[in-house]
Amino acid sequence: MSTRLAPLALALAALIPIAGGCGYHVSGHGDLMPKTVKTIAIRDFGNTTTRYKLARTLPADIGREFLSRTRYRIVADPNEADAVLTGVLVNYSAYPTISAGGRSTTVEAVVTLSVTLTNRTTGAVIFTRSSSEFRERYEISADPKAYFDESGTAMERLSKDVARSVVSAILEAF
Repeated sequence: MSTRLAPLALALAALIPIAGGCGYHVSGHGDLMPKTVKTIAIRDFGNTTTRYKLARTLPADIGREFLSRTRYRIVADPNEADAVLTGVLVNYSAYPTISAGGRSTTVEAVVTLSVTLTNRTTGAVIFTRSSSEFRERYEISADPKAYFDESGTAMERLSKDVARSVVSAILEAF
């Protein structure tokens, strides 16, 4: 190695430990849950809206998301769980967003949700997020004779998106 490159190599070698230990990590790979949590119970969600189906599908979708992405076991009985997830569907609203010839062709649904994950033994809150807002767009036919209500399938998509987001937020503690 040339004597001119030796100081440069030495300087680079000195930086490697700093860069390697900077605390950054790849998103989706962190798990900031307490090590004592191995089982999670997901309670039925409360609902202060008129959209009953979404409140019923969210716990199951969140449970599936935990099972597919983590090592946690989902249990039905909160008394057998290390942590308990509770949630409330706080608000649901739908707004027409695009009009064609004076008739709306797209609707944007906006859902507000509050979730809390609590250590069952100590009562300590592991994670809480109040007033998280989620959106889903769906189309409606411009022809009233060909109308098909897609809001149900839009709510299914929204439930899966919310589940991914909630589990990611819990795992990353954002």
